[in-house]
Amino acid sequence: MVERDMPNAENHELRLVNRESVTLNTVRHVETFDDEEIVLDTDMGSLTIRGEELHMKQLNLDDGTLNVEGVINSLTYSARRNVKGRGKGFIDRLLR
Repeated sequence: MVERDMPNAENHELRLVNRESVTLNTVRHVETFDDEEIVLDTDMGSLTIRGEELHMKQLNLDDGTLNVEGVINSLTYSARRNVKGRGKGFIDRLLR
């Protein structure tokens, strides 16, 4: 396994217990959430949690911690998104 140095990455830790509970740190922002999918930004990139009956039991953006319970089907990381354009519409970002 190759370790990659991620800029600004603290000790990012994700703990999955029996596919029923996920606890993680270094959460920066929750993009969207419902009972089947939670999309959030972490220091290691965007993380999508998919499952059934997902509930955010605890969210503290001050310390960057999140606890999710439910049936966890997948955890998928994607490349870090540019936070600079957050909150602007597609056309606004296109025309700048």
